[in-house]
Amino acid sequence: MTYQQRQWTNPSVIALAQGADPVATIQATARRTVVDAVESGWAGPPYDPFYLAELLNIRVLPSDDVVDARTVPVPGGLRIEFNPNRPRGRMRYSVAHEIAHTLFPDCAENVRNRASSAELRDDEWQLELLCNIGAAELLMPTGYTDLENESVDIDNLLSLRRKFDVSTEAILIRMAKLTSHACAVFAAARIGQSGGPPTFRIDYCIPSRMWNINIPANFRIESSDVLSECTAIGFTAKGTENWGGQLPAFDVQCVGIPPFPSDRFPRIAGVVTSEHILQSDGLQIEYLFGDARKPRGTGKRLIAHIVNDGAAKWGGGFALEVAKEWSFIQDEFQEWVDQDRGNLTLGNVHSAEISDDLSIVHMVAQRGYGPSGQPRIRYAALSDALSQLREIAARQGASVHMPRIGTGQAGGNWELIRDLIDEHLVRRGIPVFVYLLPGSVPAHVQMMFDF
Repeated sequence: MTYQQRQWTNPSVIALAQGADPVATIQATARRTVVDAVESGWAGPPYDPFYLAELLNIRVLPSDDVVDARTVPVPGGLRIEFNPNRPRGRMRYSVAHEIAHTLFPDCAENVRNRASSAELRDDEWQLELLCNIGAAELLMPTGYTDLENESVDIDNLLSLRRKFDVSTEAILIRMAKLTSHACAVFAAARIGQSGGPPTFRIDYCIPSRMWNINIPANFRIESSDVLSECTAIGFTAKGTENWGGQLPAFDVQCVGIPPFPSDRFPRIAGVVTSEHILQSDGLQIEYLFGDARKPRGTGKRLIAHIVNDGAAKWGGGFALEVAKEWSFIQDEFQEWVDQDRGNLTLGNVHSAEISDDLSIVHMVAQRGYGPSGQPRIRYAALSDALSQLREIAARQGASVHMPRIGTGQAGGNWELIRDLIDEHLVRRGIPVFVYLLPGSVPAHVQMMFDF
């Protein structure tokens, strides 16, 4: 196996990434779309891509004239057309894929068509690859906590794909983010398809938090009996083999999935494990019964909580308890707001020191205060604030301690909030402790904490 630095050449991909990593960019862009949609009432699971398109003001129409689906520029916006004769799961995936196309800034300049075409650019697969990843994020954006302890056997994963009515890539990517097993999921494509043994290109590889082996994108696998067996969509293969280089032997399980436009052979998606790899001590959110104002442990610690954008003086929730415990923290926050009312802009944070080893970070992520018919949490603002919290914690070498933020007066969805915490903090190496008051959490919620 050899590695070559990937050269992204597709104009749409370059326009999206703006010099950043395109894979990370499409995931972040899709995640931003998700949090905005959830604030507007999108709920699941299952998550309906048709309703998501409606929230995005994208008209979706059935059309027998398209092979699968396409995005068409129309006066005032975009329209998605899909073939209504496809299986339901395929229609859901196709619409999600086309929504991913609309996340590209130049989408309105051309018809985006998933059908094969001789007019496709040679690097069109790069655009399709990112839209596949984006579609996976949109089909299974949050929830599905039961996947944590599910087997990563490919047959089980395909059964779960049918159960949740999502694409193979969607179930694999979601599994990688949730599973407690040491594994990595991958997508690969056959290249050099004329004559001789096939060579395969790893398009992306997403590790679980317990996996510690790097398989970078664009690895070339010169020979693989297992991958070679996936010659049609739905064909599965299993085996143990070494892909070369300094990598250990992997147990590989994979399945053929729809090809890139104009490709003859299917792409391949799967999961790798290895008995020879010591399971990494991947961080996970630690749940404790107790008071977040009295964080456990030693060393530098940060207390993090949510405040609203409408008042400098706290009148309820955890913020009020903070003011009761440390009145000078409330006074300092009031002074910060008095200096510039714009400091209360959603997404901002303010850090204050309580003692030499304890600080508190206020995250402005709630719109207003008081009774409301709609949740006051603003997930996009929380995402921005958590990103800044990560920088503060990393700079101080601190652990983060918090109540179950956003679920009280803000009325937020804990599963989505937890995913944002995991994405911005835990997976970036920041230890996070969430404190629950005994008896304050419903029994069915406590079960998912695995106490």
